[in-house]
Amino acid sequence: MSYIVFFTLVLLITLLGVYVVIENNRKKAREAEKKMFNDRLKKITSQFKSKTSEFVEAKALRPKYSPKVNAIVGNFFVVQAHTEENLDQLERIAEQFIYCVISELNKCRENGNLDLLSDQLQYFVAELPTSGISYNKEFYQEILPALIVMIKTPEQGPNSTPSDESNQHSDDLSTTPLDDTKATQKVAAKAQPVA
Repeated sequence: MSYIVFFTLVLLITLLGVYVVIENNRKKAREAEKKMFNDRLKKITSQFKSKTSEFVEAKALRPKYSPKVNAIVGNFFVVQAHTEENLDQLERIAEQFIYCVISELNKCRENGNLDLLSDQLQYFVAELPTSGISYNKEFYQEILPALIVMIKTPEQGPNSTPSDESNQHSDDLSTTPLDDTKATQKVAAKAQPVA
């Protein structure tokens, strides 16, 4: 009888030890996942804020608008859950904004018209929500992508752009053969003997 009690106690202690080890491993895994999540969030946020600072230095974004633009990444998790899917969404939208502004900045530098991009970004900032709670799923999935598209500046150049010149040149080419054809038909008509 004492053997049964002894083995039962040993078995219970072993099971308790295994349970404690498994729970410690789960806790460490959760903490590691949380740390990776937070590190990735910090990286996305710091890259976004760094690019915003570069846009300010390039005179594309006015300094007073920098905090409102940075609120895009700062307020993302105000009303949204801390999930990998949401973090992926934040990364995509941050990259979309940065890529759009960089491409427009390059275009405006070529055109020599940074004021146009600055004005577009001013309109963009004016459309951003004023309260943190408004930075919700609908804003990031529907409204913000549409606002980012509105940053794009119209194509500008001299009065006659290369595409206009090519269209004009193709029009000249298309009218010339028709005129030549008519002239050839008139000459052929004159050369035919009259019956």
